[in-house]
Amino acid sequence: MLIRRETPADVDAIRAVHAAAFAKADGNGVPVEATLVDALRADEDWLPAYSLVATDPGGQVVGHVVATRARVAGEPVALGLGPLGVLPDWQRRGVGGALMHAVLGAADAHDEPLVVLLGHPDYYPRFGFRPAVELGVTPPQPWGPQFFQARPLNAWRESIRGEFRYARPFEDL
Repeated sequence: MLIRRETPADVDAIRAVHAAAFAKADGNGVPVEATLVDALRADEDWLPAYSLVATDPGGQVVGHVVATRARVAGEPVALGLGPLGVLPDWQRRGVGGALMHAVLGAADAHDEPLVVLLGHPDYYPRFGFRPAVELGVTPPQPWGPQFFQARPLNAWRESIRGEFRYARPFEDL
């Protein structure tokens, strides 16, 4: 498996990864995650350095993660992570973990202070995420603190506190 930045040739494959990864059991409708990445890509808060794909040995895209510019107390001092998707046949094989380590490493290398996500409380703590409220970062909606999680990076400062705001496409969901 190889982790790399997305290229324009990956757009359809990325959409297909999220459609498959988040497909509803009844098979009805296109999952919101499949179109969210397209909306994020068109937004001013899109950061190409944080849109990463995992490819199999043949070069097929099997996973994708993205982080976009987000704000805490109105300041652009955070990244909003998500969606993270992996093709069903590749799940539970380390692809999601590899993508998480890669995007967090890229964010840390670029001196981003904080990464925030809305995710499963049994999965993300292994990557250093904890309830964002413990850091003084509050959700924009009344999500349970166990789901609204943050990961401070090396550039983190205690002064980063307040209400969190994702890139605009998240607000349109």
